[in-house]
Amino acid sequence: MDSATVSPQTPARNVDPNRLLYSLMIPAIIMPLAGWMFSVSLPTIRDDLQINAELAAWVATAFSLPFMILMPVYGRISDSLGKRRLILFGMVVFTIGTIIAMVSTSLNILLVGRVIQGLGIAGLLPLSLALITEVFSSEERGKAMGRFSTIGPLTGIAGPILAGFLVARWGWGLSFLPPALVAVASLLVVYLLIPSTSRPIQIKFFKEFDWGGVSLLGLTFTFLLFYFSSRPITGVPPLQDFRLLALTILFGFAFAYYENRQTDPFINLRIFRNHSLVVASACACLRMAVLSGGGGFLMPLYLADVIELDPTRSGFFLMIVPASMTLFVQFAGQISDRFGSRYIVIAGFFTVGAVMLGFSRLTDAAPLWNIVLLLALFGMGAGFMLASLHRAALNNIPDEDLGTSSGVYSMIRFLGSASGQAFGGILITIYLIRFKDALVPTYQSVFIWFAGFALLGLIIALFLPGTKE
Repeated sequence: MDSATVSPQTPARNVDPNRLLYSLMIPAIIMPLAGWMFSVSLPTIRDDLQINAELAAWVATAFSLPFMILMPVYGRISDSLGKRRLILFGMVVFTIGTIIAMVSTSLNILLVGRVIQGLGIAGLLPLSLALITEVFSSEERGKAMGRFSTIGPLTGIAGPILAGFLVARWGWGLSFLPPALVAVASLLVVYLLIPSTSRPIQIKFFKEFDWGGVSLLGLTFTFLLFYFSSRPITGVPPLQDFRLLALTILFGFAFAYYENRQTDPFINLRIFRNHSLVVASACACLRMAVLSGGGGFLMPLYLADVIELDPTRSGFFLMIVPASMTLFVQFAGQISDRFGSRYIVIAGFFTVGAVMLGFSRLTDAAPLWNIVLLLALFGMGAGFMLASLHRAALNNIPDEDLGTSSGVYSMIRFLGSASGQAFGGILITIYLIRFKDALVPTYQSVFIWFAGFALLGLIIALFLPGTKE
């Protein structure tokens, strides 16, 4: 795996690929650890702060929105400032936000901490994917992506159990401590094991950078999520405040117009001519909508409200998903190197969609082994798609566009995450009103919606490349 067939001018090319890969797997623990621990603590946060499902969704969205918007920013500026330097900077910011969230005693302070967390960690995934794509040949990228992607599911095995233990004994605030400790450890690993490119910081670059494009894109996504979950913002029921929809469309067109007129745009829109990048990004968006919305947001609330599990037992149940993902994610990456991503991703969407339909048929008297089986299948389907979509999105991207393309791909992925969480909160609120607070039919109806998102992803996956090219 040391045969990185790439040009020598890129600094990362002189790094041993395996050393870089394993070094990046340490900070890669942060995101899944923080995500799973937050998922387990979410019902307790909701109850302690006395907020409804829509506001609970905004605790998740407060992290996802800046995280999503800044992904392509990190990717775009990495070519001038250096990927290693930006990873280090981001982990410092993330640690500060995590400490604020950990000591918060009100919704507002918690939201501030979550926003700062998202600002800091946004660059980690796109910068890591870009570095891995640089140092591994096209024949080995799927396997490398699969190995890198296993760290998330592996972390998820311990994360929910640890979160359940901490929340049950000391409250939800302490669930933020492990991610902060891992971030500090990761600072040392990246600093010591990933060589610096010795690239000086260019003040001129910051002055000339396309901050206008960043602002317009940020406003587009912000108003889109405000439209999805408008009640806490404007008091209008979700998906009914058409002023917010109009502003979303207006800023979206303004962004495209503005970028097309820039000589050095924040996002060069030509990258969207790459068929594989566009289709893989759309699939990844829907995968994350189902995984984060149906699994990370809806499932912990379902286990607490319908199955009536305490945080510790809920953590053990949620651990099944990443454990199952671990078994399949690297295998799927290797298969995609040989046969392409299309059929693997189709199989993944079919599986997670079937699981969502399965949950929609369960009652509060369902045997626990049914839930265990469905969670294991959910992890299998999600794991099948992960590395395969990473590879499909970035395999044929020119070196000069890797940073931007990786950032855009990651941004679109987590647009699905933020949207899925927002829709989860909206749908729970709507169906609780419709069914007069009856929990079982409420959750059954919401699970059907997420099965529909999986079906849409399956249809789009039909257009992925069908061969290893």
